[in-house]
Amino acid sequence: MVGTPEHYVIKKGDTLLDLARNYGLGYNDLGVMYRQWDPFLPPAGAEITIPTQWIVPNNRGYQLVVNTGEMRLYYYVNNASQVYTFPIGMGVLDFKTPSGAFRVIEKKVNPAWHIPKSLQAKYGMSVMPPGPDNPLGEYKLTLSWGDYGIHGTHMPWGVGRLVSHGCTRMYPEHIKKLFPLVPKGTSVIYIYEPVKIGFLHDRIFLSVHEDVYFKIRSMLLHVLNMLENRGLLDQVDMRRVLKVVEEQNGMPVEVTKKTEGVGS
Repeated sequence: MVGTPEHYVIKKGDTLLDLARNYGLGYNDLGVMYRQWDPFLPPAGAEITIPTQWIVPNNRGYQLVVNTGEMRLYYYVNNASQVYTFPIGMGVLDFKTPSGAFRVIEKKVNPAWHIPKSLQAKYGMSVMPPGPDNPLGEYKLTLSWGDYGIHGTHMPWGVGRLVSHGCTRMYPEHIKKLFPLVPKGTSVIYIYEPVKIGFLHDRIFLSVHEDVYFKIRSMLLHVLNMLENRGLLDQVDMRRVLKVVEEQNGMPVEVTKKTEGVGS
């Protein structure tokens, strides 16, 4: 696990979109936790938890892991002893960002956008040159997967949402930081894991995100199967597990079963 949760008192004029970006989160990270609020008019004076703690997925030997199940990217360095993590935007339901193993085959500064044929009539061109209207932003890591890749955006509020035609979008300031760190040839894997189990000081944590691509028939059964497969079912507090599954807000929550003291 990395990071620690933070707390913030909402000020007049704040929006959940601005707060998410300021704390390195996608819109989904705060929008799901505070579904009851208008994201543009959260109540001034309310104290909120900022979910800046993550269960890091197994990198499976890859340097860059994109977990579309939580709309977040992880870049592992120093033999996976250190990790950078950033929120992402990804493909809409009709153009889902797929899972699979790829490599970074090209790094582009101020990339042109090769527009999909289905959109060329809308934009009146087949290739959009670099500029403020180009949805790729200023940097692109092209993957060994057609013309798809990891890139910036001219619409930052799309990070943490289903917005693209399959590519992975990042805040401009995040792709600017990631771009020089990632060499050509970097191994990349896209996974879909909305449920993660982590450990911290022998305590068990569970994180459950919304199933945005509707791939899981029963989230509860999925979680229970994961716990059983790892031999953890008898070590967790089932009431806490059920609450985490019900809320599906992505926040890591301790679910360790408390050991009752023995009286004398």
